[in-house]
Amino acid sequence: MNKSNHRSPFAIVGRLIVLVKPMLPVMLAAIVMGVAGHFCATFITIFGGFGILRALGLASPVRTVGTAFACILVFALLRGVLRYAEQASNHYIAFKLLALIRDKVFGALRRLTPAKLEGRDRGDLISLITADIEALEVFYAHTISPICIACICVIGMTGFVGSWHILPALVLLAGYLLVGVALPVWSAKRGDRAAREYRQALADTNSYVLESLRGLKDTLQYQDTAARAEGITAHSEMLGEKQKAMKYREGLTVAITNTLILLTVLAVLGVSLNLYQNGKMGVEGVLVCTLSALSSFGPVVALANLGASLTQVFASADRVLDLLDEQPVTADVTDGTDTAFVGAAAEHVNFAYADEEVLHDLSLTIPEKKIVGITGRSGSGKSTFLRLLMRFWDVSSGSIRFGAEDIRRVNTAALREQESLVTQETELFDDTIENNIRKKVVERMVINPAYYAKMSEILEQLILDRRRGVIAYGQLLDTYMELAKNVAKPEENTKYPESIRSNGALRALYDNCGEDEATALKLHKAIVKARLDGFRNNPVKANKIKRALYQLLNDDSEVERIYQIVVEQEEY
Repeated sequence: MNKSNHRSPFAIVGRLIVLVKPMLPVMLAAIVMGVAGHFCATFITIFGGFGILRALGLASPVRTVGTAFACILVFALLRGVLRYAEQASNHYIAFKLLALIRDKVFGALRRLTPAKLEGRDRGDLISLITADIEALEVFYAHTISPICIACICVIGMTGFVGSWHILPALVLLAGYLLVGVALPVWSAKRGDRAAREYRQALADTNSYVLESLRGLKDTLQYQDTAARAEGITAHSEMLGEKQKAMKYREGLTVAITNTLILLTVLAVLGVSLNLYQNGKMGVEGVLVCTLSALSSFGPVVALANLGASLTQVFASADRVLDLLDEQPVTADVTDGTDTAFVGAAAEHVNFAYADEEVLHDLSLTIPEKKIVGITGRSGSGKSTFLRLLMRFWDVSSGSIRFGAEDIRRVNTAALREQESLVTQETELFDDTIENNIRKKVVERMVINPAYYAKMSEILEQLILDRRRGVIAYGQLLDTYMELAKNVAKPEENTKYPESIRSNGALRALYDNCGEDEATALKLHKAIVKARLDGFRNNPVKANKIKRALYQLLNDDSEVERIYQIVVEQEEY
């Protein structure tokens, strides 16, 4: 798979917004209805203020209190109808475009397969096709038209308040910009990494659960349910932690939003009162400007809440765009020949995964109407060669002939019609090996902490490489076998000096003293000399060993650390 480009938010928006063009009339209708609906909601409060002014006998744009309340009733009814129509239009656009994006994703998968499925977790692909594409609904239904609506409403309300006086209008505009622009940008930048980590954790969890379901029968057969349940729990807890971090950021954004709105309203009220005291504004202006500030932040708050949501949207969109932009490892041949199979041959074929050579100078003839068996150790390239015959990949050098033609000049459709491949499913088998190795590592950790901690690190890296599909299966099996051997029989590990290898206690001292052969031998000699039977349950005898260790280590904490290892050694 191609590496993610981690596109900027502007680049992602540019790619996504192009798809809206066919739905532009519906989008414009949604914006018009949204603007009208928000103005209705805002002027419900303002006309209430007009009614209060008329009831107090002060100057008011409405003639009677009844007129004010009749307008409020009309605005309330219109608000409901317009809000429904706006949301229906936005979601119509969103679901139409999500269907279009899914069609593009499946088209990309058809173009990239079958090689694509050889190098990526199925669960990760399912997460992309479902959760990641669903996340884009936030962009199409709750981002494009709300931004346009907010811009128009801000301009309109700033102008309305400015008709009473420019100063409260400028204060209100500053509040709009803080809540609707500065806060979402800050929130998005702050939460970008957390959102990407959450989407990746979700994909990993989907992969693990899917793998567990596919291998349920084998899990029960090999009585591996406890380990599998622990794995699912660990993935769930990690996903929960990532989600908790996201929710914390969302909650913080809401708190800051409400605080900024309150401060803006108080600032508008303060400026208006100051103007009233200086005779530059009447009491009706103070009331209307304050009510306008209280009731007009609805469309801007929608933008403030987008900051946290869009971080997940952009992370999901980045993954979807990575797939859409990915180029096939081997492009389909459509202008070649429709060659019939009359045998196949490999001539001096070399092939490598990245820098790892799998096939070297392979020559092989496959006659027509014959059964040919290819044998060899795990990782020798048998499955790889079959995939080269299917043209999942092209050879690094040499050639493969299909009939009389080089396989690269045979039309892909003709090739697929005449060849079939039954793939080898290995997910659960890999995981069973991993669980067995992990169990032994955990059991023996107290005997030699440094050695088995290193074995654990190697195992976790292997698991990560397997899930990412960056290691050939044959090499993976060989590495597992080598690791399992080093865990079960460390005395056969060639990294140890001859003087150390055959003795478990010496190996433990060697590994936990910086792999210093001389120090390990001196400590072993001192322990053997000071050791008395029953020292593990006798403080006096234990202290004799500790004193011998201190003469060589000169550090109380090191003495305690090494002594705890000594206690676990059968040789002592």
